[in-house]
Amino acid sequence: MIAAILSYVLAALLALLPITNPLSAAPLVLSITADLTDEERQRQLKRACIYMALILITFLLLGALIMDFFSISIPGLRIAGGLIISYLGFRMLFPPENGPLPSAARQEAKRKQDVSFTPLAMPSLAGPGSIAAVISLSSSIHNNVVLPLWLGYASVCIGIMLTALINWLLLRVAFKLYWRLGETGLNAIARLMGFFLICIGIQFFIDGIAGLLRDPSFWPGAAV
Repeated sequence: MIAAILSYVLAALLALLPITNPLSAAPLVLSITADLTDEERQRQLKRACIYMALILITFLLLGALIMDFFSISIPGLRIAGGLIISYLGFRMLFPPENGPLPSAARQEAKRKQDVSFTPLAMPSLAGPGSIAAVISLSSSIHNNVVLPLWLGYASVCIGIMLTALINWLLLRVAFKLYWRLGETGLNAIARLMGFFLICIGIQFFIDGIAGLLRDPSFWPGAAV
């Protein structure tokens, strides 16, 4: 049972860390918090990571309800999630010229007094890719026969909270990382994370296709 708990915690960490990628958010943090004091910046970063954890835990707990309400199958979710995560990975590997936020959104963020919820928590940290990942984890919890349902959810929640903690620790030193690594170093790390994201997304897609092919209702004449 302990091995199953650790596997869910690690699955959440390994799936979410490359997607949230706090190092790639460092230039955004520097840009939109330039006029804040260091104390206020740290306070907003802490709130952003708390918001991120709450958003992801909410989607994790509502994942099964969302899938039932919209009649989304597990293979369908994995295929869609794989495509979204792969797209995000390609954007990190080949970043757009205007950066993670369009210029208009960046200017709007600079004028805001509180940037912890938007754009830091959502969509920078808890975006479509991480939400798709936690909903997919929610579906896998229901298929697990080793752990009780509540313990599976608790394990993934621990993984989400650890991810938020790591994001907070890295974002706290965003300035130091930026000056030490420079724009080139951060871009290199972001591209490496983008490659990992593409691999994760492709694996999600493969698992979805495999599950679809194993589903008897997928094949013509199966209902006969």
